[in-house]
Amino acid sequence: MISYAECSARERLALLVDEGSFHEWLPPALKLTSPHLAQLGVPSAFDDGVAIGRAMLTGRPVFIAAQEGQFMGGGVGEVHGAKLVGLFRRALRDRPHAVLLLAESGGVRLHEANAGLVAVSEVMRALLDVRAAGIPVIVLIGGTGGCFGGMGIVARCADHVVMSDIGRLAMSGPEVIEASHGVEEFDSRDRALVWRTTGGKHRWLTGDCDALVEDDVAAFRTTAIRALGASRPVTLELLEAEHARLAARLAFEGAEATDWWAALGVADAGRVPDLDVAGVLALGAR
Repeated sequence: MISYAECSARERLALLVDEGSFHEWLPPALKLTSPHLAQLGVPSAFDDGVAIGRAMLTGRPVFIAAQEGQFMGGGVGEVHGAKLVGLFRRALRDRPHAVLLLAESGGVRLHEANAGLVAVSEVMRALLDVRAAGIPVIVLIGGTGGCFGGMGIVARCADHVVMSDIGRLAMSGPEVIEASHGVEEFDSRDRALVWRTTGGKHRWLTGDCDALVEDDVAAFRTTAIRALGASRPVTLELLEAEHARLAARLAFEGAEATDWWAALGVADAGRVPDLDVAGVLALGAR
């Protein structure tokens, strides 16, 4: 068992796809760095924090991208976003079996302000174009940095979201909420609270992710393989069902996650944080 969370972006790429099959586009040797960071005197990365390319998964061609959470928290800037957009646009032309996004990001890179915001919006539009073309987009979330901000929205635009029990997904990160509204609103140092409200178990129980797996690269690979070729067209019925589900959540505004789980039919909801992945999946509540 190899911990997905403890791997770097490139280690995840190498272990997730068929051995030796990953071919990188715009590799670090090309030194495509962010012009904005240089102007601010901030250290850059030669891949701008994301690796993109093509690979094989059980012998089937896929396009894949992996964000490096150790570089500026996986933040999306102009070059970082352009690489993701280019990957999706090429997918429209070459039609792989799927596009995989190994997401680990705090959202928009604040150093790049509007350029980062525009980049995230372009990523969302390109992803939805790929999904509309019948090519499934699969997002894997299991890094220590989580998936927040604009990338949290990007993830929920995908066909499939796969999370580990230690993965986190949300719009605003705990530190952002605390900085904006105070520690009384959300204590970002309360790890139990953070995982109850943004962690993989919570997201699976509330239907925000499609699969919950162990913190294991092999488990992510197996689940990604199952999703190959399984696109989910964005239909009016799908959108109406999603809106109805989101509207129902308003009843739980300000409530504890355990109360939400109980309302979903989870017996003895208070024990969920102590359960392993198998135990949570056995609950059967969605």
